[in-house]
Amino acid sequence: MLLAAFLVSTSFVVGRAITHDLDPAVLTLLRFLLAAALFAPWVAHRHGLACSFSLFARCAVISLCLVLFFIAMFLSLRYTTALHTSVIFALVPSMAGGYALLLLGERLGRGELLALLCGLCGVVWVVFRGDIGQLLAMEWNRGDQIFFLGCCAMGLYTPLVKLLHRGEPMVRMTFWVLVTGGLWLLLLTGYRLPAVAWQEVPGLVWAGILYLAIFTTIVTFFLTQFAVPHLGPTRVMAYSYLYPALVLLLDLALGHGLPPLRVLPGVVVVLAAMLVLMRQPRLLAGR
Repeated sequence: MLLAAFLVSTSFVVGRAITHDLDPAVLTLLRFLLAAALFAPWVAHRHGLACSFSLFARCAVISLCLVLFFIAMFLSLRYTTALHTSVIFALVPSMAGGYALLLLGERLGRGELLALLCGLCGVVWVVFRGDIGQLLAMEWNRGDQIFFLGCCAMGLYTPLVKLLHRGEPMVRMTFWVLVTGGLWLLLLTGYRLPAVAWQEVPGLVWAGILYLAIFTTIVTFFLTQFAVPHLGPTRVMAYSYLYPALVLLLDLALGHGLPPLRVLPGVVVVLAAMLVLMRQPRLLAGR
């Protein structure tokens, strides 16, 4: 999950670099289809591609959450920053915890609940840049609002993986999540494909799509779905508390500099909350 957290954090930076050159929905469609095509030979060799109606339906439910999230992410990056999206995503563990309580009967201890609350406070601090007046006025930009709705869908992802997994090899389930995700996207956005000026899409965008398909789709989907049955949905999602710090480091490495100093306390609080959650042995892990 530490590796998955690093890879996901790079998707915010890569996504922001390429989202202005291609429709976000089309970009997400290409990401899913390319990931499924690249993953298929290995899955077929190791486990086979057999799929029952039950597995297909369960994977379709899971992938719909992902599709809504990714479209929201790429669309939001047209209006907001990579740091903002990475920090808003830190709301997802709290959402996943709420969904897990309703769907799986997960009950968190006081330490976990306090850590989630602190994480939420840190998220709010960063999003509003420590400006209490802006908080009271609820002046989120358009991109933040779009991404928040996407995170509401993403919060269902790990609880649904645990709820709907029926003992199939996780590699095979990951593959069919990618396939059904591509089908959802074809239904929702396929009509846009003829309007795309494919010859005008820059090479950098294709390179970005390839990176997203392999590292932040195939690899992270598999790592996350493998970890959920062992760690539980809330604990897995808690690793998203690493994203703000990792995005800050990536932005710094790319020469983008640091955000205003008054933003940093919120990032520190979010990171501290994540570390507390990681040290709690009572988070869902089949217990």
